[in-house]
Amino acid sequence: MKFDYETSPAAIYERSFGIVEAEAKAGLDRLPLDARAVAVRMIHACGVPGIVDDLVITPGFVTAASAALRAERPIYMDAEMVRMGLVRALIPPKIPLYCTTHDPRAAAMAERISNTRSAAGVALWEADLEGGLAVFGNAPTALFYCLEQIAAGALPKPAALIGLPVGFVGAAESKDALVEHATDLGLPFLTLRGRMGGSAMASAVVNALAKMLADEASA
Repeated sequence: MKFDYETSPAAIYERSFGIVEAEAKAGLDRLPLDARAVAVRMIHACGVPGIVDDLVITPGFVTAASAALRAERPIYMDAEMVRMGLVRALIPPKIPLYCTTHDPRAAAMAERISNTRSAAGVALWEADLEGGLAVFGNAPTALFYCLEQIAAGALPKPAALIGLPVGFVGAAESKDALVEHATDLGLPFLTLRGRMGGSAMASAVVNALAKMLADEASA
């Protein structure tokens, strides 16, 4: 048995991104110009060009998130799958990558706040979140709790937030809450309305931002 398929990594890469650009052109054209590469990476991560129509990216998101990376501020994540999807070679080595969902303190914290372990992980985020990145690719409860805590002044405000929880219970609602309240909180953000999201797309956003900075540095 022998199949006819592309085997060149460079050709696969070039053709894949060319297809994304062609099939999602109308939607990409409505986004902030500096967010286009981020959206392309997200589409590539899930294989669905149509998501571009549900993307919400504030005009200042890429600038704020890029500044956080350039300043080597921490990245806090709600799931280990997000961290595992990051291309570490693209991200400045001094940037700490934190996921506290499985921290030994999380189970007791979940009991204390009457919430999920993912939300408890957010409760364990440190003061250096201020000026860093908050990345959600899994748990709606974590995103809801983060917004509640920032609004209450109990959690420092990150430079930018990536809100991509996935699923059938609370995912769409948590992202709607982000869209509704982030402006009042002064929080640049990226999200995808509806049930779709996930760790691969969340990682893709960070990877895209990091690649943009790497390209800028090598230009």
